[in-house]
Amino acid sequence: MDTFTIELPEEQSQQLRERAREAGISPEQLLRSGVQEWLARPGQDFGSAATYVLQKNRELYRRLA
Repeated sequence: MDTFTIELPEEQSQQLRERAREAGISPEQLLRSGVQEWLARPGQDFGSAATYVLQKNRELYRRLA
């Protein structure tokens, strides 16, 4: 298992501590959970963005074809 160290501005660090306290977990557990959730869905974000761009520019692509 790897260990990462990150620097946060004091305001973000305080927000992280507060949200972790509200959830009843440590700040490290909250970060780990967020990273795990994000890593589980990276393809969905790209797919959603690609669909949006294709739909938004459909007429432009039709004209260029």
